[in-house]
Amino acid sequence: MFYDALKGDHGLPHDPTNALVSPRPIGWISSLSKDGVRNLAPYSYFNLVASRPPIVMFGSGYVKDSQRNIEETGEFVCNIANWDLREEVNASSVQVPPDVDEFDLVGLEAAESTLVRPPRVKRALAALECKYVRTVELPSATNDPHFFSMIIGRVVGIYIDESVIHDGIVDVTRIKPLARLGYQDFSVVNQVFAMARPATPPVPHVAEQQVSTGRR
Repeated sequence: MFYDALKGDHGLPHDPTNALVSPRPIGWISSLSKDGVRNLAPYSYFNLVASRPPIVMFGSGYVKDSQRNIEETGEFVCNIANWDLREEVNASSVQVPPDVDEFDLVGLEAAESTLVRPPRVKRALAALECKYVRTVELPSATNDPHFFSMIIGRVVGIYIDESVIHDGIVDVTRIKPLARLGYQDFSVVNQVFAMARPATPPVPHVAEQQVSTGRR
């Protein structure tokens, strides 16, 4: 089948896009309001998009508490959502007023971050402390603004629980990170395989290239 993505004329009961672009990591974003109220919310449009320095992004539909807090205070933490915390991750997605502390709401203990003010989830096995870079307003298919924005942050500190480090590397099967699929579906990473990148072929000498192309 083929359908026009802007028209959405797929004829299916539900939009299949999110099911196709999956699995997507979940950024469990903790932030503080300018008044110091803690906020915690999961975002499935999330990823690491660069290294040295590491840069992360997440997409937020409409201006939610996380986005407002980050833009006002300039800091946030990306807690890595994992299998053992799946119920708390899901529970923290509920829409509540800005003065509600989701850590308290879902019964999670916070731990103090090292380089930023927002706390991390103490039970999370990894967390990225971030400084806000900018918000990018996304283009829509019409002249109206897109209701999604992309929030970009620079990772300035990283917490890793010692229990997930094995032989000097992070064992992702010990973290068991959650991923979002389409519809109401999730997955968990508990099995991995490795593939070595192919060797880069040597670049032919310039003279050889000239001969092969008939140039002198």
